[in-house]
Amino acid sequence: MDIPSPLPDWSLIQSFLEVADGGSLSAAARATGRSQPSLGRDIRLLETQLGATLFDRHARGLRLSETGARLLPHAEQMRRSMQALSLTAAGERQDLAGTVRITASVFAAHYVLPTVLAAMRQAEPAIQIELIPSDDSENLLFRAADIAVRMYRPTHPELIARPVAEVPMGVFAARNYLERAGRPHRAEDLRRHAVVGFDRNPLILDAMRALGQPVDRDFFALRCDNQATYWELVRAGCGIGFTQAPVGRADPLVEELELGIDLPRLPVWLTAPELMRRSPRIARSWELLHDGLRRVLTR
Repeated sequence: MDIPSPLPDWSLIQSFLEVADGGSLSAAARATGRSQPSLGRDIRLLETQLGATLFDRHARGLRLSETGARLLPHAEQMRRSMQALSLTAAGERQDLAGTVRITASVFAAHYVLPTVLAAMRQAEPAIQIELIPSDDSENLLFRAADIAVRMYRPTHPELIARPVAEVPMGVFAARNYLERAGRPHRAEDLRRHAVVGFDRNPLILDAMRALGQPVDRDFFALRCDNQATYWELVRAGCGIGFTQAPVGRADPLVEELELGIDLPRLPVWLTAPELMRRSPRIARSWELLHDGLRRVLTR
């Protein structure tokens, strides 16, 4: 009678998936924070246990072998099942005490969330908060975070989303810049001023073109895509810039400029895995975060 081979360890399957997703050991190492030799050992051990070659080596990294390509959908199904197991177990916890991981853009984490989180801590001191400032879309389905603050509505069927506010945008400049360069009164006046813009991000360019201002990236005296740094450049007097109006209006170093520009509003959403919303800790944090953000963003 044949003795069935033992099932591979889940950690080895995870390494297989990471390398398959990244296309190389180096890319998988960057994504996971593990070393390339460690991931390589996992792949070799999994290949030994399965008695199959999972990857073909080539100049640019690793390519799934025919066997690896056939096994990949099964490994991905295992990942989805493990994810559902983890989320369901976490969602069933009935106590408030514990940690909630919240992710938001670097800008929101720096300028919007601190006062909101301070109020949350006062309301529920048993809930510990981990804040993840990131301009990448953290994967909530893999527990990278429990709740995300997004500037768009997520559409994944396993995520729930709740609108928070439509945040007005505004034009601002540091008071010391305006004292030095004068105050513009119309959109056309911006051509005679230093304007801080984004570098590769086309958002400001597209908005200005939509308003009838045919400009290119050379129009900006200074460019930066990191929005938190961008705002600090405006506050320092580098030029005129754009930001969320509630943030700018709360800053004593800057002044809002009325230029007759109708700027689009920025939608803000809360999102979380649907299974996690069963947890009283997540549900309570969700409500506190929603109410706190509304107070800050609609003032």
